[in-house]
Amino acid sequence: MASNNAPDPSSVRYDGSWAHRDVHANGIRLHVASAAPADPEAPLVVLLHGFADFWWSWRHQLTALAELGYHAVAVDLRGYGDSDKPPRGYDGWTLAGDIAGLIRALGYSDATLVGHADGGLVCWATAVLHPRLVRSIAVVSSPHPAALKSSVLRDNAQRRTWLPDFLRAQPPRLPEHRLTRRDGHGAAEVLHRRGSDSWAATADFADTVGRMRSAIRIPGAAHCALEYKRWAFRSQWRPDGRRFMAVMRRPIDIPVVSMRGEFDRYILPATVHRGPQLSPRRRVVTIRDAAHFAHQENPDAVTAEIAKLLAVHGEPRRPGA
Repeated sequence: MASNNAPDPSSVRYDGSWAHRDVHANGIRLHVASAAPADPEAPLVVLLHGFADFWWSWRHQLTALAELGYHAVAVDLRGYGDSDKPPRGYDGWTLAGDIAGLIRALGYSDATLVGHADGGLVCWATAVLHPRLVRSIAVVSSPHPAALKSSVLRDNAQRRTWLPDFLRAQPPRLPEHRLTRRDGHGAAEVLHRRGSDSWAATADFADTVGRMRSAIRIPGAAHCALEYKRWAFRSQWRPDGRRFMAVMRRPIDIPVVSMRGEFDRYILPATVHRGPQLSPRRRVVTIRDAAHFAHQENPDAVTAEIAKLLAVHGEPRRPGA
């Protein structure tokens, strides 16, 4: 919801050991923060943030992966941060097309995808819908979409923790107000409710809260963030949603590491372990001393698991190969 003191989209372009770029892909402009070693042919790793967030959530992995010799790119997903905010395109098909287009626009024939929560769901969708472009995926607090749906339908505990927030996102206008009220306090509540108490006591948490509150107040960002959840819910009763879920049940034969913080109260252990037949080469890892935002709460542990995935399964094809 726009206001006279709403932040400019470019305000998310924070300085650091990365470069900011605009990349045109799938008919829109995506803002990315890119960190790469001197090698111009460094393999590509694309980092996708979660709900009400933006590229900054991957700051730790962005620099660490570049130091390990990878070209790391953290993207503001469609509708977020300094990326375009079109009125449509928040369905699984289009979001996967955005990332497929981004990989190609960056000059690569494939990439490893890393995603948190909603960003992880985009990783899963891209791997299924564009299999030649995805070499492996790492996800944080992001079960396979079919496994998540099954858990919500069959597991009372997961339904109680996940469904109320999902349903609160469905009405018009009011959810946007909740996210942006009091200078973005609603978005900060997501961090407080789902993060760990130990992280909440740190200066890093306070800094992250401030940046997240500012980013969600960028005109259009809150509405677009909620459109992800609205399509996921409403499409269940439409042909496009049924087709999407049917396609998503195709197994993916690529390496997957699925991470979950040991104190995550939002995504439960049984949900993460559900559906092994959907990704038979998946490895499930518990991240200690972390809750829902494990990549920020215990970044070294998450980076180590990503690095292990990249190292064990070899070098991706080089640009132009």
